[in-house]
Amino acid sequence: MLLLINAAAQEPRPDLDGDLPPEGVGVVRAQVRLQKLDFWVRYPDYLAYELMAEYEKAPDEPGLLDLAEEILSSQEPDLRRFPMLRHRFGAFEELDDALAVLVERGLLKKTQVLRERKVVEHRYYLLQAGRSLAEGIVAEAPALAWYVDRTKRVVALVDGLGGSQLKKRQYLLRDYADTPIGSYITPITDQARERLHALRAIASPPQPARVDGQEAS
Repeated sequence: MLLLINAAAQEPRPDLDGDLPPEGVGVVRAQVRLQKLDFWVRYPDYLAYELMAEYEKAPDEPGLLDLAEEILSSQEPDLRRFPMLRHRFGAFEELDDALAVLVERGLLKKTQVLRERKVVEHRYYLLQAGRSLAEGIVAEAPALAWYVDRTKRVVALVDGLGGSQLKKRQYLLRDYADTPIGSYITPITDQARERLHALRAIASPPQPARVDGQEAS
């Protein structure tokens, strides 16, 4: 979670972040945004599907399709999947326990924006100690390099989109939307691989057979 917040944190703004702590160096606004980003880190097959959707919008970016293939041709969809429950508003997991450790160690500060005694926004302020740890963590624990790279890729994929926009985007997939509330969201690995195969066929159609140096008619 620290790596995801480090990747997603934006520059604090004085007009929005009046509760910015002195050691705050970045902020993630809204719990729903953090939840939706976390989902794509924890479900590589859904991320691959999203990369392919982006590729269809911009076929001049073959790197999107290459990354989707890299994910789907590996064991990531099985080994890296960390299931999340379907909640009223989509993928959800209670964050308090995970974030409490970061807060206790002085790496993060959580605040809430109240309006008429109701919480209208959660804010997660990354502190300097948290950024320093996140940026140096691979040197101490090389096995975490995958998470550093993946959180950055997920954030780059949806740069500029808010939590509500991400929620709508994830609901476009029927497997996700049709998961019963309270059940774990099921994988779509086979479906994603079928889509990849179809896109590769379009991107690299079979070449006509040649006979004696001439194309066969």
